Amino acid sequence: MSEEIRLKIERLREEIKYHDVRYYGLNDPVISDAQYDRLMRELKELEGAYPQYVTPDSPSQRVGHGLAEDWTKVLVAEEFQSVPHSLPMLSLENAMEAEEVYDFDRRVKKLLETTREIDYVLEPKMDGLAVEFIYQDGVFIQGSTRGDGFTGEDVTANLKVMKALPMVLTEPPGERLPRRLEARGEVFMGIREFDELNHTRADRGEQIFANPRNVAAGSLRQLDSRVTAQRNLDIVFYAIGKVEGRELASQWELLSSFRKWGLKVNELVELGHGAEQVLDYYERVKKLRHKLNYEIDGIVIKVNYFSDQQQLGALSRSPRYALAYKFEPRQETTKVLDIKVKVGRTGAVTPVAILEPVNIGGVMVKRASLYNQDEIDRLDVQIGDSVVVQRAGDVIPEVVKVITDTRTGAERKFVMPDSCPECGAPVFRARGEVAFRCTGLSCPGQLKERVKHFASKLAMDIDGLGESLVDVLVSKKLVKSLDDLYYLTKEQLLTLERMADKSAQNIMDALNKSKEVSLERFIYALGIRHVGEHLSKVLAKELGQLEEITQADYERLVAIREVGDEVARSIVTFFGQEETKRVLDRLFQAGVEIARAKHRARGKLFGKSFLFTGALSSMTRDEAKRRLAEAGGRLASSVTKTLDFLVAGKDPGSKLVKAKELRIKTITEEEFLEMVKGG
Repeated sequence: MSEEIRLKIERLREEIKYHDVRYYGLNDPVISDAQYDRLMRELKELEGAYPQYVTPDSPSQRVGHGLAEDWTKVLVAEEFQSVPHSLPMLSLENAMEAEEVYDFDRRVKKLLETTREIDYVLEPKMDGLAVEFIYQDGVFIQGSTRGDGFTGEDVTANLKVMKALPMVLTEPPGERLPRRLEARGEVFMGIREFDELNHTRADRGEQIFANPRNVAAGSLRQLDSRVTAQRNLDIVFYAIGKVEGRELASQWELLSSFRKWGLKVNELVELGHGAEQVLDYYERVKKLRHKLNYEIDGIVIKVNYFSDQQQLGALSRSPRYALAYKFEPRQETTKVLDIKVKVGRTGAVTPVAILEPVNIGGVMVKRASLYNQDEIDRLDVQIGDSVVVQRAGDVIPEVVKVITDTRTGAERKFVMPDSCPECGAPVFRARGEVAFRCTGLSCPGQLKERVKHFASKLAMDIDGLGESLVDVLVSKKLVKSLDDLYYLTKEQLLTLERMADKSAQNIMDALNKSKEVSLERFIYALGIRHVGEHLSKVLAKELGQLEEITQADYERLVAIREVGDEVARSIVTFFGQEETKRVLDRLFQAGVEIARAKHRARGKLFGKSFLFTGALSSMTRDEAKRRLAEAGGRLASSVTKTLDFLVAGKDPGSKLVKAKELRIKTITEEEFLEMVKGG
């Protein structure tokens, strides 16, 4: 019986680790959160009853999964220990112009004594924190920051609580893991996660963070790992230090191996051929930049083959085989013309710098957030100052530095007003908070921001309902609450200044079009405090129907993974208010409908599983996966008896040998294309 229990615990651990890789490493979960939670609960119960079988690498032994109290105390450190890197973590030489890329390419060819076009691996340059992760026999044993390139700080305890980091590598069938692997990657925070964190902190009256990179760096240097566990950090892997027990021939093979081992690789990496393809990749990624949920500041160009890299060598601080081609800077210098305050939908009164217009990364910036009085005092921003402004992703531009050397003495200090500029109600700052808040119960400023949020693209997506129109509708008292939007008439819109017949009709059409909305977007649109875009998706996925969410009590909500104590109380309070019930009733009476999930029709390969081996000639691996999905087929993770087809490209690996042993049907790339033709 004891041996059966031990084997069952081991099977549960392996199953949970597999699902962690699917969820965090591949972004392709194959079970629901509820199923995952049941597996975790079963493992914890068995380990609780049989503590002799608990191991340090068990998925239950992470703060994020609820560590035992005695173990969490180990994670509260007094200081970080220094860790030498076995191979230096060098910085990269930078390029700002296309001609510098051509120079780099010519230099590489000259040093390699060749005229052939060079294969380059192309990757987005992540704006995070470089970290080294050491695995011994597939088990994570230590992690350290880059530091000065030669010595970093031991942040192992903080890395262990990150769900994106596998504690044990996945060993592909027929292959072996390295005895020792020094994997290098970037720890970062997504832009949406950063915005949600700052919104939550602002609502609590806490100091907001300057940018995602600062959060990632600060989170990894927390002396208490429980703080790190609460930050939604992510990782991508892109390089190695020393590797023992495994030969790798190229950077491209390394990235492919990382994926197979369960280590996440950026989805935009490509293999380019020659300088022209490098520049084409640069332009394509630059266009995608503003759509990504993470910060990048350029691309990284690496000579693909390790033998070539070794021949090229390195300078004292940078390798000769790699180059960072940077995007245009997102920081510029301008002048603060004035500082005004803006009232948010939760009543927070936020100071905003009115700037002399300046072009930053192709966008004309006229305003920048100053967040709160404490931030103004910290930066020492005054009206009339010359300042450095930066723009990060879709985040509101912000002032990062004051150029005090240019002051003339005519600058003026800003003082937070005593009354709300929108409604005249008193403005106060609660003890322990950094945010000032308007006390007005019917403040039009708060209503304007709630309506703008409700109509925004990620919410109800009401096209044409921009900031200026919302301001007019609220000021004219045509909209006194969110539901009033759907009771507007074309005749009312035509009474507004500069509103033409066609514009009024377009707005009416947009309102009608927005009435069918997904549950997650509707929840987000309501503007529940502490519930951002991500948590809206979590609630929609876990509870499924609006009625389930509105009627859920505190205990039901906190049982959901990622819903904490404060969020649960906020949701219960919001849906318990009579005003919320009235707004919901009127929205549904006006014809707003929560759309049912649309299920894709079954393709002709529905129920069939495929796996690829070797290099494909007419398409990339990602393109093959997309075509398979469109045809309804399923991508398998390994060669097993249940596999239906193995697609063999050029130079197939050990998967082909195993497939033949198991008598699994092997098809060519051409046969695969014929099978998926037509979707």
